[in-house]
Amino acid sequence: MISRLVAITFIFGCTSVAWMILGGTILQRTHASDERLRDHVESIWGSPQVQSGLTAQYDFTGVARQIRPSSANLVVDLNSEPRKKGLLWYSTYKVRLRGEYVFHNPEQEKKLVRVSLRFPAAQAVYDGLQLTIDGLQAAPYSDKASAWILADAAPDATFTVRVSYESQGLQSWKYSFGESVNPIENFHLRMNTNFRAVDFPDNTLAPTGKRETRDGWQLDWSYKSLLSGYQIAMQMPEKLQPGPLASDISFFAPVSLFFFFFVIFIITTLRNIELHPMNYFFIAAAFFAFHLLIAYLADHLDIHVTFLISSAVSVFLVVSYLRLVPGVDVVVREAAIAQAIYLVLFSYAFFFEGLTGLSITIGAILTLFVVMQMTARIKWSEKFRSEAIASTRGFADSPLA
Repeated sequence: MISRLVAITFIFGCTSVAWMILGGTILQRTHASDERLRDHVESIWGSPQVQSGLTAQYDFTGVARQIRPSSANLVVDLNSEPRKKGLLWYSTYKVRLRGEYVFHNPEQEKKLVRVSLRFPAAQAVYDGLQLTIDGLQAAPYSDKASAWILADAAPDATFTVRVSYESQGLQSWKYSFGESVNPIENFHLRMNTNFRAVDFPDNTLAPTGKRETRDGWQLDWSYKSLLSGYQIAMQMPEKLQPGPLASDISFFAPVSLFFFFFVIFIITTLRNIELHPMNYFFIAAAFFAFHLLIAYLADHLDIHVTFLISSAVSVFLVVSYLRLVPGVDVVVREAAIAQAIYLVLFSYAFFFEGLTGLSITIGAILTLFVVMQMTARIKWSEKFRSEAIASTRGFADSPLA
């Protein structure tokens, strides 16, 4: 039995090294593809967007004077539409913005006012861009950084500017009140999302109102008078990443194999069934096939479909093999159950972030309890002695003796 344990341990160690190499290869492929594809995704879809409020200015004796909005009312529709490239999902989205800003001309004479919209990203597409003053629409001027219109503002009077556009971006959307601490008067922003997993980055303003809708959330930021240097921001939800998930499962694989070998060893020992180290080798190879398939199928199929196919193939390899091994076919059912628990379920726990460790810990403790109950009455010294005697007799009866 001791020599058999040594051989099994050697097989376990070699397979573990192979899993470490596979996990490292997956990580390398993931990082390499991210560096190559992120710029490609941004060039097609856009980058993270930071929208600033409208600014208005006029000339006063050769000096440009700024006019802050006396009120602002905006509606932002954020629709998450993630895109998959290689082993990674990118959190892309579409955004539609509609805003109404009210400005006041403080001078007692008519002024030519320039109202500007700074683009939220240097490289992006803005469909249906409109800027109007008091309902009068004019074709905006633009450069790489902003768009603007010119209009006459009546003396000591207010004027309303409306802006709207549709665009698309990546990872996050933000609304900035300026680079420093700025006063904000009569401000309201309503954000409608088509996703429920809302995430507000650190050092940003929390919504003052929140209501769940059929597709996501309706979030409101309303302020009468506020002095703040924080932004309003939304982080796009991230889908389960196939690359990092596959590498985590591969790095964890030795634990799954250890539990499987442990349970099968106990069962075969209790039933006086001899499972040769070569049998353990082929079982380990079938386990490795599970992770190998996940690593290279995830490029082409949904990760859940990939996981299902890989599980079915690995379980089929083990079950179909053990059915043909003489004297071992009686433990096929137990082997299938053990593989379903320690390979399939343990690996699937990685799909639930934050619950993986707890799930595996509970499974390990339950396994320990069951095995302790099964083996409590065994006299291990006699068990090892009887097997050693049987092994010696077998050698003495062989033609080589």
